[in-house]
Amino acid sequence: MEMTSPTVSTRLAPECSWTKSSYSDQQGGNCVETVALADIVGVRDSKQTNGPALVVTRSAWAHFIDMVQS
Repeated sequence: MEMTSPTVSTRLAPECSWTKSSYSDQQGGNCVETVALADIVGVRDSKQTNGPALVVTRSAWAHFIDMVQS
C-alpha cells in the first residue's frame, strides 16, 4: 500500500454531515468527527468544528481502521 502524507484543510465540506465517534462521551471529552467524501475522508476535533481537518484518502482511512481494530 502506498502511503501518502495527509493534508490539512480549514475549509472541508462545512455543509456536509460530520459523524461523531461513538466513543464520544456526553461531557465533551476527547473525540473526533469524520466526513467521507468522494475519494477522501476528513477527520477533525469535535470540539473545534471550525478548526482544521486532517484529510486522507479513503484507502488510507480504511487501512487505519483495519489496524486499529486488529
